Amino acid sequence: MQNIKNIIFDYGNVIFEIDFQKSEQAFRDIGIADTTTFFTHKVQNELFDQLDMGKVTAAEFRDEVRRISGKYDLSDEEITDAWNALLVGIAEGNHDVLMEMKSKYRTFLLSNNNEIHYSYIMRYLKENFELEDNSSFFEKDYYSHLMGMRKPNVDIFEFVLNTHDLVPQETLFIDDSPQHLVTAEKLGMKTALVERPEPLRNIVDRLGL
Repeated sequence: MQNIKNIIFDYGNVIFEIDFQKSEQAFRDIGIADTTTFFTHKVQNELFDQLDMGKVTAAEFRDEVRRISGKYDLSDEEITDAWNALLVGIAEGNHDVLMEMKSKYRTFLLSNNNEIHYSYIMRYLKENFELEDNSSFFEKDYYSHLMGMRKPNVDIFEFVLNTHDLVPQETLFIDDSPQHLVTAEKLGMKTALVERPEPLRNIVDRLGL
């Protein structure tokens, strides 16, 4: 891909594999009858947006899940496990590819994340890779719940572009959600859709990076 100087990576299904259906099923298992409007890849209850932006705490999130399900006896652990069920892991070699990309481009992470998933992921990185976080792989790593903003809203993209003086036309945004790419394209960025989980090496090779 020509004229690219900067790459903004999404996390889920670009670097860290996730399986939305696992959490859909897990929510059904704990009593959420209609997961098609509660939580899917493309449609989710506003509660998840609020969690992604840090507008509600993990405790408030769990209380709302109890209210929605009508199952007030659900434990914190049951709800947390259902929400974390979608988190699969990082394919072998993905971190090596990130370091390679960092040596060739200015690289950034822009992830819709939340207090519950973030805690799990940080623990996963420590236990599996002896890493404290993702900061070594990027010039800067951004998480929506720590910013008070989330994709696909324009403000989170503008924040990253403006903070780092990135020229949109020289910036590639890689994400697995089409609705996020729409905003990036409107701002003049080049985009690439990841349609299924695959090794990051395959993605960057296909894009000619």
